Amino acid sequence: MQARPLEGIRVVDYSHFLAGPYVGRCLAALGAEVIKVERPGSGDAGRQHATVLDDQQSAYFLQLNMGKRGVSVNMKDPRGKDFMQRLCDSADVFIENYRPGALDKLGLGYDALSARNPRLVYCSISAYGHTGPDAHRAGFGLIAEAKSGIMQMIGEPGSPPPLMRISLGDMYTGIHAVAAINAALLGRVKSGRGQHIDMALYDTLVSMHEYAVQCYTMQGVLPEQTGHDMPTSTLYGVFRAADGDLVIAAQVDDAWKRFAALVEAHGGPEGFGSDMRFHTLNGRNANRVEILSIVKPWVAARPVAQVLDLLDGVDVPCAKVQRIDEVLADPQIVARGMVVEQQHPRFGTLRLPNLPFRFSDCDTTIREVGPDLGQHNAEVAKSLGFKPAEIDAMQTDGVLFSK
Repeated sequence: MQARPLEGIRVVDYSHFLAGPYVGRCLAALGAEVIKVERPGSGDAGRQHATVLDDQQSAYFLQLNMGKRGVSVNMKDPRGKDFMQRLCDSADVFIENYRPGALDKLGLGYDALSARNPRLVYCSISAYGHTGPDAHRAGFGLIAEAKSGIMQMIGEPGSPPPLMRISLGDMYTGIHAVAAINAALLGRVKSGRGQHIDMALYDTLVSMHEYAVQCYTMQGVLPEQTGHDMPTSTLYGVFRAADGDLVIAAQVDDAWKRFAALVEAHGGPEGFGSDMRFHTLNGRNANRVEILSIVKPWVAARPVAQVLDLLDGVDVPCAKVQRIDEVLADPQIVARGMVVEQQHPRFGTLRLPNLPFRFSDCDTTIREVGPDLGQHNAEVAKSLGFKPAEIDAMQTDGVLFSK
């Protein structure tokens, strides 16, 4: 087995909640030493979000901060500022997701840190980025989803769009930041210098449009809400069976022909499989309403398992719309190790989503649980050259806070 790719890289994770901590978790899985820095008292706001387990931990925090070492520093004390400066001087990567300019007041902005440590790769994540007329505005993933045009495209025609229920903007921006950080570290090998990476949730979500922007810029067509299927990709959508929902992707000509022949052979109208009007994508789109009037009742008359069995038999892509409990029990997810088990000293066995990294010669599964607030203060301080008496005094005075 090889060493994990980022072993020997030190990361200072001065972020909170979701996007930044997710980046830190990914880098930890790839082998980096990630030091989570939190404010004294309550720490990262994510500690009190979603499934709260006790007065300092939540499952949300544990999922996003596994594999990290935790320190809590009072930056208002000169000794705390000295601690942070030494920590950043020792770092290869610095992650933050505050509003642009907020960390300049603490001496932790890019200009200040890179002046002391020119090799530092500094990654900022914000709603709108560090330039442009909206750079100063606060925002979350929800705001970026609304502004990006993605939200307007989902839901039933004429109804308010639904919440997506996953933090698409934060997570997608986070994994783009992981890619950018690794590219900057590789570039540093040649240049000897780090640089500032400026990631924006809004930018990232706009970049996700794989067809909507083209439709408008090249054809003047605005995407509309279409509900459960896509009028430009017949047949592709969600269908209700007798005991649940499933998706069918028969939008490609060959898959459609197999699907239509199957429907005809199992109770559908005679000639449905050989109707040449439906053998091209444009033809199917033009006759979408007629096709749906046949397919919807055909699916509705059967249980999900039967429909899936029939479609799998002719190699038409399909899947049940699964609940989370079904996902966790899915043999494919189990086989791929996509649920990681960790042993927590207070909460026992934790089962949390794994990351999708798969390397042939190293294991990126994190077994270490997320840190308690300030858990590794003394250990990190010692690595920075502080003497035992200095560390004891900082802990006694709350400069290095723990809970």
